[in-house]
Amino acid sequence: MTFFFPTGSLRAFPSRLYPDYKSTVKRAPTKPLVTIPHTLSELTGPVFGHDAAQPGDEDLTRQHQGEPNGERIIVHGRVLDEDARPVPHTLVEIWQANACGRYVHVVDQHPAPLDPNFTGAGRTVTDQDGTYKFITVRPGAYPWGNHHNAWRPSHIHFSLFGHAFVSRLVTQMYFPGDPLFPFDPIFNSVTDEAARNRMVSAFDLDATIPGWAIAFRFDIVLRGRNQTPMER
Repeated sequence: MTFFFPTGSLRAFPSRLYPDYKSTVKRAPTKPLVTIPHTLSELTGPVFGHDAAQPGDEDLTRQHQGEPNGERIIVHGRVLDEDARPVPHTLVEIWQANACGRYVHVVDQHPAPLDPNFTGAGRTVTDQDGTYKFITVRPGAYPWGNHHNAWRPSHIHFSLFGHAFVSRLVTQMYFPGDPLFPFDPIFNSVTDEAARNRMVSAFDLDATIPGWAIAFRFDIVLRGRNQTPMER
């Protein structure tokens, strides 16, 4: 299995330099990128192996003694290629803020409470049908200091690996109807509206478990005209 990096319209992917997203001004390359040919070791390894994801890693609500605070949700979907064929055996990792909008990270000093029962990270491997599923809590919005009164919409970070770590793609999943969309420069750095909407999950009543958890579906397309926008 090989992952291909963005090949479609540049409007469908975040620009390396997007002035409204202020940190890109400092980190965007100012000179042409240098292509370094891949060697055999980069193309074949290191291999993550099927034992990287253990049973229970996909349930972020059961990683500690108690249940985390917040709204329990199910996030599921399929990893697909450009012809809508499933991509099995893909390592899918997620990380996110807790229900109060706080990450378990020393840099995050947002004055919101940490949750002792929520670390905010999980992983799983897609099955033969390219399907994955996580159980987690809905993350909260949080301030991030990019501009006056800047708040990030609720989102979950996704990382996908092929058989080797060099084959990695990263994106973000958002929730439908978030009122912060028009004000978020990271979301809007994908200037193509159709592509931007592919980062927004869909409420899934069929997968919702009565009295227990609401479900959201988020299919990830790795390449082609319907590719999910990836961070570059």
